[in-house]
Amino acid sequence: MDVDYWKHKTLEQMNQQEWEALCDGCALCCLQKLQDDETDEVFYTCIACEQLDLLSGKCKNYQQRLKLVNDCVKITLDNVEEFRWLPHSCAYRTLAEGRPLQPWHPLVSGSDESVHEAGISVRGKVIPQHQVPPEEWEDYIINWVQM
Repeated sequence: MDVDYWKHKTLEQMNQQEWEALCDGCALCCLQKLQDDETDEVFYTCIACEQLDLLSGKCKNYQQRLKLVNDCVKITLDNVEEFRWLPHSCAYRTLAEGRPLQPWHPLVSGSDESVHEAGISVRGKVIPQHQVPPEEWEDYIINWVQM
């Protein structure tokens, strides 16, 4: 993979390996979200998808996730207009908005742990979905995800 490719390639120019490597492993996109029907505002909860390994912050079944989870969203260039629901820290949104990757991003730091060490990831902050009935999700809205 080209070193620092994200600095000189657009999202459209990236190959699949480069695109996948943009994910910092924060797993914020794996949290259940609620959307206000009137304002379209998105609210993150501390409720994690059942496929999320809470210790590693990685999907347990990444290749099958779209089949296993009805509302799992595959982040692609086709839905770049929807990136606004992604956290401000997300590399896909960051680059789409013309901002540089943060120093804690694994591509910049060289360490997969840097996102956790910086406190950006969900590690140690979330609960599994099966513990909370959907009608109670509103009670689990969090404010530590910067939109």
